[in-house]
Amino acid sequence: MNDAPVPIGPLGPPDASLNPRYAGFATFARLPRIDQVDRADLAVLGVPFDSGVSYRPGARFGPSHVRESSRLLRPYNPVQDVEPFAAAQVVDAGDVVANPFDIGEAVHQVETAAHALTSSGARLVTIGGDHTIALPLLRNAAAEHGPLAVLHFDAHLDTWDTYFGASTTHGTPFRRASEEGLVDLEASIHMGIRGSLYGRSDLRDDKRLGFTIVGCDEVEQDGAGAAIERMLARLGDRPTYVSIDIDVLDPSHAPGTGTPEAGGLTSRELLRMVRALRGRQLVGADVVEVAPAYDHAQITAIAASHVIYELLSAMTPDAPAESLDAGG
Repeated sequence: MNDAPVPIGPLGPPDASLNPRYAGFATFARLPRIDQVDRADLAVLGVPFDSGVSYRPGARFGPSHVRESSRLLRPYNPVQDVEPFAAAQVVDAGDVVANPFDIGEAVHQVETAAHALTSSGARLVTIGGDHTIALPLLRNAAAEHGPLAVLHFDAHLDTWDTYFGASTTHGTPFRRASEEGLVDLEASIHMGIRGSLYGRSDLRDDKRLGFTIVGCDEVEQDGAGAAIERMLARLGDRPTYVSIDIDVLDPSHAPGTGTPEAGGLTSRELLRMVRALRGRQLVGADVVEVAPAYDHAQITAIAASHVIYELLSAMTPDAPAESLDAGG
């Protein structure tokens, strides 16, 4: 078995011309594990937890599904003109153990694990899991950077108050985050919102909590370029946390999710929006709500893995592209 990673700058993925993509450990993009390196600049962290869902469960299996679907990712990103795995030491940090029977304890476990990784200097891109996990990740990032510009891609606002009396669920993380002072009220934005709401008060509450909205109707009417301009103007140069619910994509592009809504973004539009973040002060990110039981031919997980790749690329420093032979 030839499973030893081949260095391309920092320790990176194996050479696919020598080690088939379908073989070996299924780390994200076949990256080295965190225990194989001396340091990590960027860490991909899994949180297999979905006890906060209100509709279809299954996102607890998202991290492994996305990792499996990331095998085809290659070292050079031609659109962003960067080799993310050479410009930074990127690793797979494995999964957080999150109690499936106690949401409060699970949230604490996620925050503790995130702190352990970021206190050593790594920035996180987290694979969910359901959107509940955004709250502890925001707590950890805000503890270091202060109130954050939250860039939230989603079909839904996720600023509702409670479900069945529970205040911490996948539909409430950004309300709790705003109430806790984690959100920059002048710089946060939802992208891709669509579908029905419980009432007009949802929009009033959301505005009070510090968010503005670029809905899918605006993207259709004015184009992705105009949406990106609004997004970047809102974020400014603030420390930014990016949270992406895969259901921001239309169900034709992401059927494998818990609360699908018709009329969403295409995967091409979402990738373009994420690429536009290069050069911004990105302090962390998550991609959540991939539920493989509803996925077909890995459509959703492939989209999620490419979104994560673009996030990692946007978070790496500029570096001249190396030879495309390594890791091919």
